[in-house]
Amino acid sequence: MLYRKFGHTDFHVSALGFGSMRLPVLEGDAGKVDETKAVEMIRYAIDHGVNYVDTAYLYHQGQSEILVAKALRDGYREKVKLATKLPVWLTEHYEDFDRYLNEQLEKLGTDHIDFYLLHALNRNTWPKAKEAGVLRFLDRAAADGRIGYAGFSFHDEEKLFEEIIDAYSWTFCQMQYNYMDTNIQAGTEGLNYAAAKGLAVIIMEPIKGGKLAANPPRAVQELWASAPTERTPAEWALRWVWNHPQVSLVLSGMSTMEQVQENVRIAAEAEPNSLTSEELRLIGEVRKTYAALTKVGCTGCGYCLPCPSGVDIPRNFALYNDAYIYDQLDASVMAYQNLLEEGARASACVECGECESVCPQQLNIRIYLKEVHRTLSRGN
Repeated sequence: MLYRKFGHTDFHVSALGFGSMRLPVLEGDAGKVDETKAVEMIRYAIDHGVNYVDTAYLYHQGQSEILVAKALRDGYREKVKLATKLPVWLTEHYEDFDRYLNEQLEKLGTDHIDFYLLHALNRNTWPKAKEAGVLRFLDRAAADGRIGYAGFSFHDEEKLFEEIIDAYSWTFCQMQYNYMDTNIQAGTEGLNYAAAKGLAVIIMEPIKGGKLAANPPRAVQELWASAPTERTPAEWALRWVWNHPQVSLVLSGMSTMEQVQENVRIAAEAEPNSLTSEELRLIGEVRKTYAALTKVGCTGCGYCLPCPSGVDIPRNFALYNDAYIYDQLDASVMAYQNLLEEGARASACVECGECESVCPQQLNIRIYLKEVHRTLSRGN
């Protein structure tokens, strides 16, 4: 395992962090984590050098923190730095900050959280949390030992990212970054700004919610096959992020032991500035190819759920994108009409707009849902 300095701290973090957002589940239910497999995966990663485990209050419908606590028993807690996140959008008053943190400490079975983040800051949650005294709360929680270092995760435009960085003495930040998202949200400019300010920079969605790894379209497969070095699509995506010396840590939300093993292997080799100019050119060609095929830039993060009307927004968009990226329109039509319950289809949208107010990608979800239904309701 390779390690990188974590901002201005004396901690050296593993290049790979374990993200506990996409753990294996039972019966397709995100709230039913397969405990045996998940614990085995997390402990395998730690045994092979991973020293940073990330979770959040709402991951796996509130079960992720509980599962992580089980995985970190038997001496594993002492081997890692533990990170979780305050769901600021659920808070109204200063007292709420304490209530959630104390609940998280109990769920995680620990007396302190090493790295504590304000979760998913954006133009709506940031001013509200700041007005409620969240920065004062962070100071107090650090002073009384409940948290070690304060940071934030981010989903909005780059200028707001800079504003938040300049508003407090953060130790670290977490942002979305992959070879398809260099100009989305904080993007490359934000990455450089945070690093220049001395913050440790954690990257999430390095494989764009798995979309850059699974079943690439033929045009992309042909590009990867032309490379002199054989690598999986996931490895190309991860190596691209790790190639940036500004990056302190890459979080991967792994769902299988095979993914853990592959990522651990790659993390042991991916040095900064190790990709050649020809390899970077190739990745640029892949970026152009994907951009030409993708219809909706949804990462499947689930922040838009639950929809008040019951629409499974990420599933609708996945079917719609798959129809074009993988040239599988018939399969997507079949899945939309037969596998999605009627109330979960795009046609159930009442255009309330709640989803758009929390979407990290700032998508025009209501407009896209209409197009999804027009395309995938064919024959109905």
